[in-house]
Amino acid sequence: MEGDFSCANCDRFVCHTEHALDGPEGCPTRCGAGALERASQEYRKPDVREFARQASIQEFECYLRLPEGLTPRNPRVEEVAQFAKKMGYRRLGVAFCVGLRNEAKLLDEILVRRGFEVVSVCCQVGGVSKESVGISEEQKIAGPGNWETMCNPVAQAMLLNDAATEFNIAVGLCVGHDSLFFKYSSAPVTVLIAKDRVLGHNPAAGLYLSKSYYRKLRRKEP
Repeated sequence: MEGDFSCANCDRFVCHTEHALDGPEGCPTRCGAGALERASQEYRKPDVREFARQASIQEFECYLRLPEGLTPRNPRVEEVAQFAKKMGYRRLGVAFCVGLRNEAKLLDEILVRRGFEVVSVCCQVGGVSKESVGISEEQKIAGPGNWETMCNPVAQAMLLNDAATEFNIAVGLCVGHDSLFFKYSSAPVTVLIAKDRVLGHNPAAGLYLSKSYYRKLRRKEP
């Protein structure tokens, strides 16, 4: 039966070789034929095929073959600009958190210098009160009795949709708010910055430290 796969716990990882069908029992490559065939059909669509092809070329171009070995060459912000050029996009959207407005401004400057048109929308666009989505006074970051504007990712997406952006870039949207933005964006979305208020927007650091300084992450809960 398809479902309940756990590639994260696989100790073989043969799927990146020509022996992909030699995976363990329960491997989705072996028993997920239905989904894999549906995916294959999607890749036959010209637009999906081209998107996937350019993404793979972008991946290839991120490495240099040096005498000492394969070496990465481009930071993610460079990759985003390069991929957008490969796809022929001219009009890019930037959906950002107000807490990262300086980063959004830098990104805007870089993309404009690369020849793109940039439309940017901050998370608090519209100035809508958090009370409108049921946030109580006690749940306000600023404290009871204070005005607090909600993050508005649905509006961010709809404004960029109306602006006819071809490719959208998420910069530091909150967990959950980013999900809503992805859901409502008509254009494909990539993430430049994943917000992490504690770890300098490097959430992977929490995983790297989960067996030492942040071992509390591994606590069991009911």
